[in-house]
Order: sequence, then structure tokens, then C-alpha cells
Amino acid sequence: MSRIPVYFMPGLAASSSIFERIALPVDVFEMILLEWELPLDNETLLEYAERISKKIIHKNPVLIGVSFGGILVQEMAEFLEVSKVIIISSVKSNLEFPTTFKVAKTTKAYKLLPTSLVLNIENLAKFSFGDKIKQRFELYKKFLSVRDKKYLDWAIEKIILWDRTEVLKNVIHIHGDADEVFPIKNIDKCIVVKGGTHIMILSKFKWFNANLPKIILGQEVESI
Repeated sequence: MSRIPVYFMPGLAASSSIFERIALPVDVFEMILLEWELPLDNETLLEYAERISKKIIHKNPVLIGVSFGGILVQEMAEFLEVSKVIIISSVKSNLEFPTTFKVAKTTKAYKLLPTSLVLNIENLAKFSFGDKIKQRFELYKKFLSVRDKKYLDWAIEKIILWDRTEVLKNVIHIHGDADEVFPIKNIDKCIVVKGGTHIMILSKFKWFNANLPKIILGQEVESI
């Protein structure tokens, strides 16, 4: 019996190392980690999704995406025959965006974000105060691998301007009730992870290791 191929796409600017604590039974699943690539000039999100989808070499794979990676795998599914699309800490359409995203789209405020600051996390860390903030910077330093201004400007614009309003039929949504980026009050029909923040792929890895296999295999998982 062949193993079920499961492709993982990390969040905005993150490397696949965010999945380092995720362990699926190796006799049942094959884990394949995807990475962000720099966008081409004037490349649309759909064009980018088509380009990344060519890295999928298995038939009927499971696609799992976190945050912006969740948005991307939904667009990739337009070019592939997939068995499931699972999104984590993400949104199924722009109707689930918080008000701040909608305001940013209307005012074009996203164009004013100082994305160049992300390129100098080490310098920002020097001016951080408090243990929690310093710990968060350490996480950023470890997991943010794409520190390219062109990519960041492109990615933020593509998130804010994402035009999907109809939810894909085969999307399974896992969301934390303490997500600070995409508040759960705006999210419809999801598996709720109690205490899960936007980075729960790291902090709630035990929950994912226990429940992802069930979700992929179509077994019942209750919200907790």
C-alpha cells in the first residue's frame, strides 16, 4: 500500500522548519515540505500558485498550508487534482478577513508598511524589551527565511487584494480561538483549537500530531 503524500506550505516569509515538530506516522504518510520562492516581475497570485503547483509530483495529494500558505494552497488546488486541502491559521475567502485588512485594501495603507524592517530582525531585537518580546524575536530569526523586500511587498499586497469569495468544496479549516491575525469571530465552519494562536503550528504541535492523521483520513475530530 502506497503512502499518502502530504505537502506542507509555511506561512508568510517562513521556512518549512515551522513544521519541524510535526510528525505523521511514516508508514501511512509521506511528508513533503515546500518553500517560498521569489515572485517574478508582475506575477499574479494565481500565476505564482501555478508555478509552485508544478512542484507537486504525486497524484491526489493532500495540501496543507499555514496562514498565507493556506491561501496559496487553495489557489494551487485550481491546477491540481487533490484529495484534500487543509488550511491552518488562515482564511477560506476574503469574507473572513478582519476589518483592518478591508480598510488596508480600501486605503491602500498596505503600501506604506515598512517591510524593510523585517530584513533587519537582529537590529530590531537589540531594542526589544521584556522576555516575551525577545522570545518572539528569536522565533522570527529562526523561522523567517525569506527576508527579501520584493517578496514581502508582493506577498502583503496579494494577501490584502485576495479576491476569493467562494469557498473551495474540499477545504478543511483548522483555527485557533486566540488567533490574533485572523480573529475567530470572522471564521466560519472550522475545527477549533482551544488556546491556539496564529503560531499554533509551533505551540500546539502535540494537538496536530494527534489529530492531523485523523483529519487526513477523514475520521471525526471534535473541536476542543
